[in-house]
Amino acid sequence: MLIKNARIVTRDEVFTGTLRVEDGAIGELSRGTTAAPDAEDWEGDFLLPGLVELHTDNLEKHLAPRPGVHWNTDAAFVIHDAQIAAAGITTVFDALAIGTRAAVGVRGREVQLASAAALTRFSERKLLRAEHFLHLRCEIATEDVIDLFDTLSEHPLLRLASVMDHTPGQRQWHDRTQWRRFQERHGKWTDEQAAIMLTEMATEQERYADAHRRAIVERCRARRIPLASHDDTLVEHVEQAAREGIVLAEFPTTRVAAAEAKKRGIATIMGAPNVVRGGSHSGNVSALELAQAGLLDILSSDYVPSSLLTAAFDLVTRADWTLPRALATVSWEPAHKAGLADRGAIAPGLRADFVRVTMLDTLPVPRATYRAGTRVV
Repeated sequence: MLIKNARIVTRDEVFTGTLRVEDGAIGELSRGTTAAPDAEDWEGDFLLPGLVELHTDNLEKHLAPRPGVHWNTDAAFVIHDAQIAAAGITTVFDALAIGTRAAVGVRGREVQLASAAALTRFSERKLLRAEHFLHLRCEIATEDVIDLFDTLSEHPLLRLASVMDHTPGQRQWHDRTQWRRFQERHGKWTDEQAAIMLTEMATEQERYADAHRRAIVERCRARRIPLASHDDTLVEHVEQAAREGIVLAEFPTTRVAAAEAKKRGIATIMGAPNVVRGGSHSGNVSALELAQAGLLDILSSDYVPSSLLTAAFDLVTRADWTLPRALATVSWEPAHKAGLADRGAIAPGLRADFVRVTMLDTLPVPRATYRAGTRVV
């Protein structure tokens, strides 16, 4: 495959040039054009590296398209994969939240085990557009999280785990009023119902959180699984993560936590929807504020796959970043922090994962996605 007249974005610069794909890898890369009759003219569209997503809850939206509606797992996986690839994402870590709580929904044991099995089945049959890996999100303040982790720890596509505590009063939900408001988006609770739920969750947190966090950290260290913290709020949270050998800080809720992560060499991941919306939906620190302070390393689409590309371009217009630097947050940085050295940039020898993007005013629009040189969308 030979492409000409593309605005190519490498790790260092943007230029109009020509790219050749050979055996699924990026071959010759040059400035200017070519007279070769077989060259595909991209008419000035961007040629960007395929996006790398380390944490997405997108599958859950298709598993439960309406409150109380549980969709077929295989069918949900098919459309999840299609949406991911259409957003320009060529490598995705599907985040399965393990650890059962009272209102289990799509985060119940059977649904998550079925999702992990579907990931294996679709990958083995090469039916997925993007390349999928497994990210276990471990809700440490639950009774069965260790059992579930042990059940899934030998999954062939497990590449990342994170420790999280969504107990009201902790981290992301340090403001219990914000937590209740978020939980009531599908129906109001009485004060009595809320009080019962808060008491039950606080009891579980006190009983399980510390011991289960230690157990997950030990298991990940033994299996050499990269580990992320989640919703760090205080300096003490980051200090604990550093002692545990954690390499990623997902969605720190305060600037002070992000600054401490930077100081300790822990890469900070923020939500792309936070950038696009101009703030956090749960009232925490703005991702743009961290970007402007030099405290942002990686973006995650979290719950909106299309936000990843949009947010990268927003960093250029709203945080005064260069385009290569902004795109590194959704390609090079996540790939390398996850140990994937064969992708994440437009450079000779790397896997030919790339996206054709045109601009509608200031909005980047993905037109085609290629994985290992083959168009998948």
